[in-house]
Amino acid sequence: MAFNVKQSKREPVAVLDPASLPYEILKFEDIDIPVRDGAILKGHLWIPREAWEGKIRVGTLVEYIPYRADVTIQRDAIRHPYYAGNGLASLRIDMRGSSSSDGVLTDEYLKLEQDDALDAFDHIVAQPWSNGWIGMFGKSWGGFNGLQVAARRHPALKAVISLMSTDDRYSDDVHYRGGCVLASDMLWWGSTMAAYAPRPQDPRVVGDGWRENWKQRIEVVPMVKHWLEHQTRDKYWKHGSICEDYSQVDIPVMLVGGWRDGYTSPVFRMVKNLPHPESCGLVGPWVHEYPEMAKPGPKIGYQQLSLKWFKKWLHDEGELHLPRLTAYVQDPSGIEDSYEYRNGRWVSTDSVEFSGGLEYALAPDNKLSIGQPARINYRFSGALSHGLFRGNFCPFGYPGDFPADQRYEDAKCLCFDSAELAGAVNLLGEPKINLTLSSDKKLANVSVRLVDLYPGGENVLLSWGQLNLTHRNSHENPEYLEEGRLYDVEIKLDVLGVKLEKGHRLRVALSTCDWPQAWPSAETPTLTLHGGKLVLPLLDQTKLVAAPDLGTPSICRPIKTTIDVPEGRKKTVQFDCTTFEWTLTDIEDAGQVTIPEYGNLSGIYHGSCNTNVWKIKENDPLSAYNECVYSYSMGRKEDGWNVKMETTAVLRADAENFHLSNKIVAWENDELVAEKKWVDVIKRVYN
Repeated sequence: MAFNVKQSKREPVAVLDPASLPYEILKFEDIDIPVRDGAILKGHLWIPREAWEGKIRVGTLVEYIPYRADVTIQRDAIRHPYYAGNGLASLRIDMRGSSSSDGVLTDEYLKLEQDDALDAFDHIVAQPWSNGWIGMFGKSWGGFNGLQVAARRHPALKAVISLMSTDDRYSDDVHYRGGCVLASDMLWWGSTMAAYAPRPQDPRVVGDGWRENWKQRIEVVPMVKHWLEHQTRDKYWKHGSICEDYSQVDIPVMLVGGWRDGYTSPVFRMVKNLPHPESCGLVGPWVHEYPEMAKPGPKIGYQQLSLKWFKKWLHDEGELHLPRLTAYVQDPSGIEDSYEYRNGRWVSTDSVEFSGGLEYALAPDNKLSIGQPARINYRFSGALSHGLFRGNFCPFGYPGDFPADQRYEDAKCLCFDSAELAGAVNLLGEPKINLTLSSDKKLANVSVRLVDLYPGGENVLLSWGQLNLTHRNSHENPEYLEEGRLYDVEIKLDVLGVKLEKGHRLRVALSTCDWPQAWPSAETPTLTLHGGKLVLPLLDQTKLVAAPDLGTPSICRPIKTTIDVPEGRKKTVQFDCTTFEWTLTDIEDAGQVTIPEYGNLSGIYHGSCNTNVWKIKENDPLSAYNECVYSYSMGRKEDGWNVKMETTAVLRADAENFHLSNKIVAWENDELVAEKKWVDVIKRVYN
């Protein structure tokens, strides 16, 4: 019988009137925050009136991001007033080169970005309303730099909440995965930032100088060029990777991840390695979103929890203590149902070991067998179309984000299947697979998927990993393979928290191709598998402690916006039988919204559409092609201020080089302002 139990569940979210909170809130927009070289950053401050009037001193929360207040206005409105209404100052800072702050934004996570944050901290603690203590919070970019700034050890920074982030910029981000170029996301994110970074300052805020600064922003070299020039884990990636020295982050950090997010494995590493005894991790079933809003459910009372966390560390109030890790172990779910809600249970542990416990050997007759690895001899290569149904690396929960039925993929792989499970098995942690391989080429990638075979139903992806085999010993110093030589390699798969039901079977699927997760090698290799072992992380019931009460979700009342153009999504996979070419097309149309009335932002509209195409011919790895087109429009019609930008990024490769082209075209009031092109040839380095 197919597994088709409906998991959908509507979860109520309490909507709070900010006026009902304990403290009256004042909001100040586009305040000036000076930094050491004379530049001015712009900030948006929510603060208790009593603090502003000098009656009390309060701790300050900082969210430090490059995404513009007019774009994040909804999430700002539901979150920052909550903190201010409960007795903290909450400051959202536009990074240098973003929104109406001075300057240009040239790359991710620069030292200058961190320096500016430290200068902002000095400015904050000098304010008469500050008690001298600061906390940082943020998701994604704001989660990354929260960790990075913590490692700079400013004395005022006392605690951090980092959501959906990483400790290792090379191993766990949108650029590389296992030493492979992450073709699904590198160019897509590069084209996105090529449109985001040049967005102009607001003339209402900065005056006539906005236009000259806009032109400077348009001239900045697209970030993706830098990323592709660093194909090994060199100093470029070590900068900003706190795993280089965890001891520098010696304040309490709460790490938040989601099983549907792309940044969950780092939570487990940091829980193990961060030195402060009250650093902790929280992992739910969520996509790349705050957990009082994220799907799939269950949502939690994240705002209440985070308030308690910061009150403890910035005001010395309360007795909050969280276990080292709290995670949601998910029950099985049909793929379509899993977008809305996952049944399961919360578990907590103070242990920091999350691997091992259940081992399977890759055995003759394509079996996964309990016991010691046997000697086998399987030759396998890969179909270049393998991976098209993998789903997004970092889902936001839109239809089409999650992996499809893996039967579309499994037929293209070397597969090993277990017997039916005799009883339920709970897994929590990082799966690993050890393989003994030889190759007929000096360059080879290997992809591994772990699949749950539902009885008579769907094949559901549990976890996956990939490795550029030249990186088998080091991401910093790769080594070519010697033809025919045996190599023992270990591949780490994404962490998971899931219950496997009685009667289900497990599958390990191997391939040398994984498009577009990995840019294919110039020649498709054939590997010989001589042995292998899968190690699964059993949940250790003996080390569980009481799980905390995570509460029910609540938010402050969102502001009203006008939807001018509705959003939409279309994602398709096509095969041309005449050219033997596969095409994955993903169109993400964010529509257009206008902010009718909200201080300085009143009347601003913004809209965008992102079209991404990946192509490959069945038997030609050099046919791999990725094109990303991003259009962005914004302005304020009542002021006669309307701007539009369109970026186009294309990536191809021959046997020796990547060929990268970028273009941006910008208009003001339908008149062409700038058109800039970059064409780069970048040597393939062990890729």
